[in-house]
Amino acid sequence: MNLKQKQAMLEAIADRIINREVEIELAQSCLNPVPGEGNADAELMFIGEAPGAKEDKLGQPFMGASGKFLGEMLNSIELKREDVFITNIVKFRPPKNRDPNQAEIKASMPILFEQIAVIRPKLVIFLGRHSMNVFFPKLKISEAHGERIEGEVVLADGNKIIQNFLPLYHPAAALYNGSMRNTLLGDFAKIPHVLELIKQ
Repeated sequence: MNLKQKQAMLEAIADRIINREVEIELAQSCLNPVPGEGNADAELMFIGEAPGAKEDKLGQPFMGASGKFLGEMLNSIELKREDVFITNIVKFRPPKNRDPNQAEIKASMPILFEQIAVIRPKLVIFLGRHSMNVFFPKLKISEAHGERIEGEVVLADGNKIIQNFLPLYHPAAALYNGSMRNTLLGDFAKIPHVLELIKQ
């Protein structure tokens, strides 16, 4: 699949999200759906949990203070937002920024798997424990952060792919805790090395 085909497929998925064609009540209550954005051919795919107020207003992922720090961390490994793909498990903001419930997560997974199937990133990076625990319910972020995990993803068509994952603390954690900022920057610095290992 070439870049143009990938872009067209991702746009078709985004259109379904924007037109609220997803079987989930949140689609009707949010202001703007947030399908995700970035490079259709990205080696790195970042996944958060769900949009917040700023993202809901703009229809783009990670646009507040957390997004600004994410941009800084990308710069620290000589990347820009346009080089990667950034999305959330749930594409619609839950009321009052509550955590998505299990039914909402379950309803959202097929469309996320469609995005993964199109992009085929080398590495999926979880931004925070919530998105990590959707894929790996028993892992603790305090033990797993910055460590590469290999897992199986069952795509919407039933096909399975082996996928590499890297859990990180959520960028918001660094906004309230200075030492967490250094931890996140340290984990981020590992990303180029992890990519090299995967490509070998």
